Amino acid sequence: MKRSSSYQDSLLRAMRQWLPGQFFSHWPVLRRVCWTAHRVFWTSILMAWSVEQTLGERFDAVRRFLKTVLPHWCLGRSYQGWFDALQKWLLPLQPAVAKHLRQQMHALAGRHWQPHGWCAFAVDGSRVECPRTKANEQELGCAGRKKTGPQLFVTTLWHMGLGLPWDYRLGPGKSSERRHLEAMLGELPPRSLLLADAGFIGYELCQRIVAAEQAFVLRVGKNVTLLTRLGYYEREDAQTVYLWPQKQRRCHPLVLRLIVCGSGTDKVYLVTNVLDQQQLSDATAAVFYQRRWGVEVFYRSCKQTLQRRKMLSRCPSGCYAELHGTMLGLWLLGLISVAAIVRRGGTPLSWSVALSRRLVRQALQGTGRGDLQVRLARAVKDDYQRQASKKARDWPHKKKEPAAGAPKIKPANREQLRQMKRLEEKLAAA
Repeated sequence: MKRSSSYQDSLLRAMRQWLPGQFFSHWPVLRRVCWTAHRVFWTSILMAWSVEQTLGERFDAVRRFLKTVLPHWCLGRSYQGWFDALQKWLLPLQPAVAKHLRQQMHALAGRHWQPHGWCAFAVDGSRVECPRTKANEQELGCAGRKKTGPQLFVTTLWHMGLGLPWDYRLGPGKSSERRHLEAMLGELPPRSLLLADAGFIGYELCQRIVAAEQAFVLRVGKNVTLLTRLGYYEREDAQTVYLWPQKQRRCHPLVLRLIVCGSGTDKVYLVTNVLDQQQLSDATAAVFYQRRWGVEVFYRSCKQTLQRRKMLSRCPSGCYAELHGTMLGLWLLGLISVAAIVRRGGTPLSWSVALSRRLVRQALQGTGRGDLQVRLARAVKDDYQRQASKKARDWPHKKKEPAAGAPKIKPANREQLRQMKRLEEKLAAA
């Protein structure tokens, strides 16, 4: 008897559409091996979506699902056997899967690819807790607040038009989000615009972004000194500022445009290397910076909505593998959902992670009838006007970061002008 259509069937079709078996055919399959690259990675993605609270329970639930929808698959019975296979396949597969998902995003994007004429990306980092085992403490280290345990650090590029991740990097808790961003610059498409908070501003990083022929809008705070009236840029105007730290006086000053948004105590100071207002107006830069908050919401979805605030593995390699699966799982879930929303005529940024999570978990548990794609197309946020803030009245763990403040903006002094003249003479002689 033919099975009635269910969420399980629809989820299987979606997995085959976005991560088909042909994609995994590049990696050889040995005889009598249960855990092929295809099966290992599908299991990892599905475990990221499951509701179970332990790794063993997640593995068992996903294995039951796969045996139901793909009864011809030969799957190992033990979590340890799957984990050993994952360690073998993770390094070669993760970059290839990320590249494949980026290609799918580009094909899907359409008019959402370059809002306001720019392929805009928000970038930010976040820490993820790990179990306090001796191995995790030794390799991952402890960072952040006092009395924290071992942590992983993840930095994400988030596409502002589609509301989906574009790339990410993982490292121990004390990793640098600037170094992570530098490692991802090569994956950016042409005419990209990077939006980041005050933690990213720095001469070396800005120069590397400029060398990669990309643009940025970065917030600056009171820890940054900007110079004016240096005379280096021929078309210097009231918005022209220079980032030229003392340690970099042998190099060119970085010419930037200062944008001030808001008023009073709510002023936000931004700098960009796009000097022409015809290409990027002050108003557009301000709109992009406001939308940067989407990457923070992405991390909240990862930790709170998917309930992956803390990894469960007791060894560092397991924590890395678990977080890779979580990031790729949320990425793929977003791609499946956003594609369905766009086909229905909706906008990508209306996607509700919570509704999609509920639907795929029903599929994994074998409940729900009908076409999952139709339901995912309706997995959008409420559009009503909120009458009160959702902000909790009293949240004891809420971060209380100091305000970024205003940068120090100073006209170039005589010594700096002399240094600039000597540098120009040296460059002219060369």
